[in-house]
Amino acid sequence: MNIRPKKYALFGNTYQAKKSAHVLRLLSILDKYQAEVYIQKEFYQFLTKDLKMDIQVAGVFENDDFHADMVLSMGGDGTFLKAASYVGNKNIPILGINTGRLGFLADVSPEEMEETFEDIYKKNYKIEDRSVLQAFSEGQSLKGYPCGLNEIAILKRDSSSMITIHTSINGAYLTTYQADGLVIATPTGSTAYSLSIGGPVIVPHSNTIAITPVAPHSLNIRPIVINDDWEITLDVESRSHNFLVAIDGRSETCREGTRLVIRKADYQIKVVKRPNHIFFHTLRDKMMWGADGRG
Repeated sequence: MNIRPKKYALFGNTYQAKKSAHVLRLLSILDKYQAEVYIQKEFYQFLTKDLKMDIQVAGVFENDDFHADMVLSMGGDGTFLKAASYVGNKNIPILGINTGRLGFLADVSPEEMEETFEDIYKKNYKIEDRSVLQAFSEGQSLKGYPCGLNEIAILKRDSSSMITIHTSINGAYLTTYQADGLVIATPTGSTAYSLSIGGPVIVPHSNTIAITPVAPHSLNIRPIVINDDWEITLDVESRSHNFLVAIDGRSETCREGTRLVIRKADYQIKVVKRPNHIFFHTLRDKMMWGADGRG
């Protein structure tokens, strides 16, 4: 059920000095609705110390130590993914305001902010539930946050040799990938890293997972799409005796012999969408999908 938010938690991109003026406009819009805005410490320090901006907010928080009716992510999809990792299973919807270049998750432009919040306070918005992948490790525990809204990637750590990834699904052997890596993507992540290595575009609510190799040694290995309630088991061999696990871009090194089990997490991320923002429109507008460049 849609609500009129009273309390917001704001995350932002700390590299976009030129675009941070949008924050002041955002805060003045929310002030009209008498909203309480809490801002992530790292972003707050960037705005106040680095950019010397005068920011008036209700409070500052660190990492995932916040409660709110809605989370605001100001930046690109990378900022949105970071915010999503802190939201985790809090069940708080996230609105992405796009000050980056390409936005599937952050798809509200700064020019649309005024009318977007008008819609929100009229309860005229959609909330889409997006599935999340979780990695479990046997042999070595993962230090970082083990859940990804976009993808979990297994990658070689150095620039020389490939890695070997023995892959099973629900306990049944699938294949052994000899490749630079393997990307396991949600439908949300299908238009991100997965797409750049030849994975399929998957519509957001299809309840599937795409498995796509990175630079496979064999030309007859293709991406495969499976049900998202199936479990994927990976046993990795590497000449350098270690490999990388990258979850939504956050990477850490694992030792050879670490078995990874990947399955759908027991929570979803709620994404706020305007009623007129349709996936196929975004696909055509952002990626020139289906455009004929022959003139």
